[in-house]
Amino acid sequence: MIEFVLDGRSRVATYMQLVVQVKQAMRVGLLRPGDQLPKVREVAQALAINPNTVLKAYRELVLEGLAEGRPGVGTFVTGSLAGPSLGSQGQLREELVAWLERAEAAGMSADDIAALIETTLRGTAVPRDLA
Repeated sequence: MIEFVLDGRSRVATYMQLVVQVKQAMRVGLLRPGDQLPKVREVAQALAINPNTVLKAYRELVLEGLAEGRPGVGTFVTGSLAGPSLGSQGQLREELVAWLERAEAAGMSADDIAALIETTLRGTAVPRDLA
């Protein structure tokens, strides 16, 4: 089950932060077709946000064909964003966790790490689709 986290400093609207997190979870295989998204009320309470914000995020996912609402039951994932590289992501994630631990041990903050990753991605030929 996905657990949402909001970045209060982000300029991205709250509902879009939720949409992006669902898409990321789909991309890495944490959410698959048939999985139920957390109940609107649970997300709203956990994040201390208006339930309409969660509903707006879920509606966006429905409009994009990635989820469907089932009245009285909840919202379920219907699409997939996981690519053919999903099988190798487990090992890559382990390597990334080890790298992040080394970066933290070297005194890098989360903002330092994010800046390094962003500037490195911009400097490579790897196509990006962060949406």
